[in-house]
Amino acid sequence: MELWRETRDTLWTLIATPTIWALHFLFCYCLAAYDCAPNDRIFESIGGTRIAIAVATAFSLALIALIGFRAYREGRVKAGTFRHSEDTAEDRERFLEFSSLLLAALSFVAVVFVAMPALVFMDCR
Repeated sequence: MELWRETRDTLWTLIATPTIWALHFLFCYCLAAYDCAPNDRIFESIGGTRIAIAVATAFSLALIALIGFRAYREGRVKAGTFRHSEDTAEDRERFLEFSSLLLAALSFVAVVFVAMPALVFMDCR
């Protein structure tokens, strides 16, 4: 019995990780803006917002890591090479897997950078 089954990659799998990154970005910055909008509270702690951003970051990083691991695993199971110059279905599939892996790595780093201000700033200044 095979534990891992191959799946077909599409453009949806290619854009999944940048979409998670964009939604994480939107959530974090909208939440921080909403919490810091009353200008009379700039010195008050934003502890609840920081916790919400930390939870959203952990969830986003887990999803991105799963998608990246899937792309890596499928690229290696097929003994993938880094040359995808032929116009065949197999080469297109490998190209999508490799591109998905690279976008997952970029999105992982971007999510970490989006969450960094919540680690640094304790209030709305």
